[in-house]
Amino acid sequence: MAQQQQISLPAKLINGGIAGMVGVTCVFPIDLAKTRLQNQRSGQQMYKSMMDCLIKTVKSEGYFGMYRGAAVNLTLVTPEKAIKLAANDFFRHQLSNDIGRLTVFKEMLAGCCAGMCQVIITTPMEMLKIQLQDAGRIVAQQRVMPSVVTTLKMGGTSAVLSRSYNTAPTPQVIRISAIELTKELLRTKGVAGLYRGLGATLMRDIPFSVVYFPLFAHLQQLGQHSSEDLSVPFYWSFMSGCLAGSVAAVAVSPCDVVKTRLQSLKKGSNEETYSGVVDCIRKILRKEGPRAFLKGASCRALVIAPLFGIAQVVYCVGVGEFLLEYTPYNIYSA
Repeated sequence: MAQQQQISLPAKLINGGIAGMVGVTCVFPIDLAKTRLQNQRSGQQMYKSMMDCLIKTVKSEGYFGMYRGAAVNLTLVTPEKAIKLAANDFFRHQLSNDIGRLTVFKEMLAGCCAGMCQVIITTPMEMLKIQLQDAGRIVAQQRVMPSVVTTLKMGGTSAVLSRSYNTAPTPQVIRISAIELTKELLRTKGVAGLYRGLGATLMRDIPFSVVYFPLFAHLQQLGQHSSEDLSVPFYWSFMSGCLAGSVAAVAVSPCDVVKTRLQSLKKGSNEETYSGVVDCIRKILRKEGPRAFLKGASCRALVIAPLFGIAQVVYCVGVGEFLLEYTPYNIYSA
């Protein structure tokens, strides 16, 4: 039994990593549209809908403009998804009774613990990704209102970021790498700069995991062949992941809007800055109304549904277990 657990942990980490990379590659343009829709304010809307955002992005930035920030996401999503999925399985195992069953409360508790673990990677990943994704929206706004001078709320002038978000009469999207952005954040703010919005990220990811994992587990059980045969067809895992993911995504969409606003360092004309979660919620309610908390909700559901559907298929099929059968790890574990 100890041997099986030892082998299964790296397999689960591999499954989670592969699942995250495949899923992100498929849905990243929708995620970019989600970020830009959430960041635009009432009265300064550059995009009317997800499709309008994607079309304008392709016209102004080219096809690969839809994948701005994809590199950092693909790099960090491997450990992020690996931690999230493997941690949930680990805590479910620890909380289960002798016959492997859990109460709904314990399922939610396991999801909560998984959500808390993943923010170690999620927060800096989202922080960098949002800056890269939102750069095109800022430039598009400047083209419409060329007299606007935007400011960077980082407590100091950044040579890298000033160059990247140049407010010239004819603004262009000047490419900035995630490495440059990371170096600048570390120089000006230290490690805490990468973890800006940590509270809002916890506020989003913990409820998401509390909703998602128990719901997925119960939907997955409905697809079991029989009480003796607990296997589930891969398409059922995909549909269960999609449904559970979309429900959880919409449920925590207000928290995602708050997180996106807090982590956006670059502001457009007349856009509010926020001192924290409570201040952000108060200002959004006062100036934009409750509906603002659902900005990008449909995009987020479209991102999360296939992302977790694909992730659960890869995870449940057991790609990691298959790969480890042909690696030296199996020899050392024997």
